Amino acid sequence: MMKLSFLPSFFKAKEEPLVVPDSLLLKKIKSLSENSNLIVLANKEIFHHQTAYPIPLMIYDDLRGIYIFEMKEWSYDDLKNATASKAESVENSKDTLAFDKTHAIIKQKFNELLHNDGVDIFNYLLMENLSSDEYEHLNESLQEILPKDRIIFSDSESSEIFKKLQNAAEENHSLPSADIILATLFIQYGIAQNSEAIHFCNDEQIALIDAKITATQNLAAPAKSGKSYALLLKSIKELFKKERQKIILIKPTVLSKDILHQRSLELIEHAIIDIDLMAFEILTPMELVNRHLAKLKMPALDEALYIDEKLMQKSFDTADLILCDDADLLDEHFLAYLKHIQKKSDLFLVNDTTQQHDFNFEKSYLPQEKEVHFHETNPHAKALHLISHLVQKAEPKDILVISDSLSREKLSDDLSGFIEEQAYILDARRHLVEQQLDSLCLATYNDMVETQAKHVIVMDPSSQDQAKLFYACNIATESLHILYDEACRAIQALKEKYESS
Repeated sequence: MMKLSFLPSFFKAKEEPLVVPDSLLLKKIKSLSENSNLIVLANKEIFHHQTAYPIPLMIYDDLRGIYIFEMKEWSYDDLKNATASKAESVENSKDTLAFDKTHAIIKQKFNELLHNDGVDIFNYLLMENLSSDEYEHLNESLQEILPKDRIIFSDSESSEIFKKLQNAAEENHSLPSADIILATLFIQYGIAQNSEAIHFCNDEQIALIDAKITATQNLAAPAKSGKSYALLLKSIKELFKKERQKIILIKPTVLSKDILHQRSLELIEHAIIDIDLMAFEILTPMELVNRHLAKLKMPALDEALYIDEKLMQKSFDTADLILCDDADLLDEHFLAYLKHIQKKSDLFLVNDTTQQHDFNFEKSYLPQEKEVHFHETNPHAKALHLISHLVQKAEPKDILVISDSLSREKLSDDLSGFIEEQAYILDARRHLVEQQLDSLCLATYNDMVETQAKHVIVMDPSSQDQAKLFYACNIATESLHILYDEACRAIQALKEKYESS
């Protein structure tokens, strides 16, 4: 007679995470999230200090807590002659399916990041090869230690599974949101802007973060879709897992580089994991090219970016992965240069319009829906009027005006007669510490990357290419005002964009 000792935890460090086959039963479980508040996660890992702990299957219910599943392949033939006893680790537990290590790591993660025990955890078994009828014929010792109401059988229907989960506990409407709980446990999918603004990545972002990038690949994503955060999280995950020795992330300007660097430090501080910070850098195109020039003992660039022909003839082994954000805002010669130096390594571009997209972001992690207003009038006079109105109801730092350099200069000169607040002229060539981002800011289309504002006024749309114009409009989170003196192709494209959504 076979004797089984129950139940050792699946929660052990392994070189490779346990892969759960997408069986019919697993599909039923995943389908529970379609018409309920349940969020189903399969084949994920919890990063804790230096170790990745595999999670074959987890569900978060914001009315009850966390369900974790042990995956068992036992069939009726395996169990029909078996008896069972509790493992020593669960001998004194009220819950015979208490995966102690699982609970310990989850609770420790909650205490480190949330400073509390988080939410209740409920344990279940997923029995792919055992039916509910076969269970009734098992030895009583097995049935005692494997309670039927905590087992998902091979023939369990979706409604039955849902009912078993609901029976775990009474509803509790004071539990933390799914964003807080899941972004705390799975920091590689957590957009942590600050302690009060934490978002759990959507399916599009998770797919990119988990994907293996090979050769040259491309993402199509608008501003404020979480693309830059996704690149940071992907870098953090790959460095934590030691899948890369060196990662470089490219941003168009010094200011946008500094802002993203600050966000990367916020994410790493939130994560409480150990990664090699020296293996990750954020650079501007100029900084990357100057490194190559220095290697060739050629003079460094100072003002304008220029790709010398010699750079296109020489190899430059600088990183095994380069992530280039906002490729549509960069010079095409620089993009060709990136593809050249990464011929033997990997390159990931965001919004490269010259090649097909391997990934797409269409959703936004930001919950707000903004008001969009088109104003066909005298743009300068209307801008002064709007600014004077907005400063009455909003903080100056929440207002951003984007225009060409001439309009910016005229606005700067005239604003002092309309508002008491001092307008700050943004210069993306300067570092973040030199900027005054807590003021009402005036920016050109070349300065706006990575800036944030609740209220945005966009001017001079006819003189801008579509990529920059759409980027500028996507910065706003509450209200967007588009100013123009007469209709044009750019205005028509914007109206089609916002009317369709």
